[in-house]
Amino acid sequence: MNLTTGPVARTLFFFSLPVLGSNVLQSLNASINSMWVGHYLGEAALTATSNANIVLFFLLGVVFGLSMANTILVGQAVGARNIDQAKRVVGTSAVFFIAVSVLLALAGYIFTPHILDAMGTPMDARPYAVSYLRVIFIAVPFMYLYNVMMMTLRGTGDSRTPFWFMLLSAVIDVALNPVLMFGWGPFPAMGIAGSATATLIAQSFSLFAMLWHLKRRHYFLLLGKHELHYLKPDLAILRSLVFKGLPMGLQMLVIASSAIVMISLVNQHGSTTTAAYGVASQLWNYIQMPALALGAGVSSMVAQNVGAGLWDRVSRITRVGVLFNFLMTGVLVAVLLLLDRLVLGLFLPDDAHALAIARHIDLTVSWSFILFGVTIVLFATVRATGAVVPPLIILIISMWLTRLPFASIMSKSYGAEAIWWSFPVGSVVSLVLALWYYKFGGWRRARMVSKPEPASASA
Repeated sequence: MNLTTGPVARTLFFFSLPVLGSNVLQSLNASINSMWVGHYLGEAALTATSNANIVLFFLLGVVFGLSMANTILVGQAVGARNIDQAKRVVGTSAVFFIAVSVLLALAGYIFTPHILDAMGTPMDARPYAVSYLRVIFIAVPFMYLYNVMMMTLRGTGDSRTPFWFMLLSAVIDVALNPVLMFGWGPFPAMGIAGSATATLIAQSFSLFAMLWHLKRRHYFLLLGKHELHYLKPDLAILRSLVFKGLPMGLQMLVIASSAIVMISLVNQHGSTTTAAYGVASQLWNYIQMPALALGAGVSSMVAQNVGAGLWDRVSRITRVGVLFNFLMTGVLVAVLLLLDRLVLGLFLPDDAHALAIARHIDLTVSWSFILFGVTIVLFATVRATGAVVPPLIILIISMWLTRLPFASIMSKSYGAEAIWWSFPVGSVVSLVLALWYYKFGGWRRARMVSKPEPASASA
């Protein structure tokens, strides 16, 4: 899809819709897995997956910024009709991500018990968490490369292909989960490790299927046997991936590390409260999906338009993204609040004390994601030009210097209630700072690569 022409609202909507579908599938997959764990393995196992999934979010945060830098670089090159530059971005990114993912997988597998100890994982949940998390670390290289492929496709304007292969991955994961957890036919019962193994198989199979599909389509950025020289890292692109990607990755790590500290605070209130918090956070994943999808769409659109020099469209893209966020996120929050007992009851028994706690948490926190959605859209615009440090600073202020101190200090007087109210407080602070930077900051002068290469091919 050419993101530099046509009506802004229509283009953004139809580009973001498959991204939203991919996000829904990803979280629905995780939710179904949690249902199996919560109903059949108990609250301790559910607590284990809540702790392990925070670590997984942390790991994906590492790759998010780097792959987002890849998306922006590809988008700007495609917008400028510089296909040679785009291929150099793809080659450099592939080599870099494979190396990083293998190192992280090895280190994570070895230090899994120490990571869980640092998080204060409850002792009754720890054996489950170790088994689950070690399989997840084995899956990290496949997850990383899969993520990079999807982000590259979105940078060229294709959000539909990633959706179809995310659908394939989700179907395989959901089908294999009970089979590997409880055993069936030739498959042994693996318990909670079976849930993680299903994810490993689904992600790796979908990755290779996507590569095969792109090869059959003769996808213009899939490197052929005569283009292997593009795998030699380009130092300018590598610098951009690292120095632009790391701040964006650190944004996700700020969120993830904040979540790790937050769940450590929640863990102090016992497994029942932690299970309720974990289930409520499953709903928050869905609530944030429209804003995240719009953010991905805004970043891709702005990147291509910046590459094409169409700055007049950038402000329109941002305004439409903010409007769509209010409409889509607002409606979703209202629906989930009306149906919270029914939805939360899918994860927890109806008579469980955890259900009442989860409903209260959801009522207190969920509306604040409407405000945070505006922040996501504004961040998507400014980072697509190469301004990646100010959003990071804003997140550090709103989460580490506002949300966590509020939760920690106020919980001494108000208990767990202070933890829940720290979310709206942090969202308000991040929105105010993001609006100020968007209006007065120097993001329009930022660049991803200091000296862009001249075009050697045309689209």
